[in-house]
Amino acid sequence: MFSLEKKTAVVTGAAKGIGKAIARLFAARGADVHILDLDEESAVQTVDEITAEGGSVRFHPANVVDQKSTLKLFQEIFDEKQRLNILVNNAGVAAIGNLEETIEEDFDRVQSVNVKGVYNCSLAGVKQMKKSGGGVILNLASIVSTMGIPDRFAYSTSKGAVLAMTFSIARDYLDEKIRCNAISPARVHTPFVDGYLKQHYPGREKEMFEVLSKTQPIGRMGQPDEIAALVLYLCSDEASFITGSNFPIDGGFTTLKI
Repeated sequence: MFSLEKKTAVVTGAAKGIGKAIARLFAARGADVHILDLDEESAVQTVDEITAEGGSVRFHPANVVDQKSTLKLFQEIFDEKQRLNILVNNAGVAAIGNLEETIEEDFDRVQSVNVKGVYNCSLAGVKQMKKSGGGVILNLASIVSTMGIPDRFAYSTSKGAVLAMTFSIARDYLDEKIRCNAISPARVHTPFVDGYLKQHYPGREKEMFEVLSKTQPIGRMGQPDEIAALVLYLCSDEASFITGSNFPIDGGFTTLKI
């Protein structure tokens, strides 16, 4: 079960964190994985790790905000294998602050990457999936797509759009045999979390890590590998009856939070 043999997969933002875990698991299940990222140093390290594990992987320096170069890159990937089966839109950025604290520059940056980036890659992906006889798009939404948490105005706005795009793509491409789903994680322990704690709570990183972990009913943050396992299922043939759905993976945050 959950084999990705003879499938070509693109994972954006896969140099580290959740994207890296997804790329590693996909490669371990037999996929030909293509990593798109701007962080070349981390991406090369990820490629080396996956290659050492026997996986098939390539890194493509890519700015998902640039539509022209994104369309060209997806065409090149398709030309190599004559197929594109899976796209995981994982690349994203965040900003801290409520409406009044969010400056225009930060708002535009978050929407550009998180919304336009998903639009660009989905557009490029659909074009190639139609020629491949179908495919799967998996979008990384968030718990903030459907609920409010403090000081995440720009990020929440973008992830709400990602969820809406998911439903729209799923509906429009049923006849093309393209499935589209989203997952909505709560806090996951990634390098972003460590960087956030170092920047905002210097000297108190361990203490605040525990505070943030305890905000989730299960009592801890998620791990990237746990997110990757759900993504694998939704992108596999075993999930062929699932489209237009959103899957919380949040330690009970959206349903058990007091």
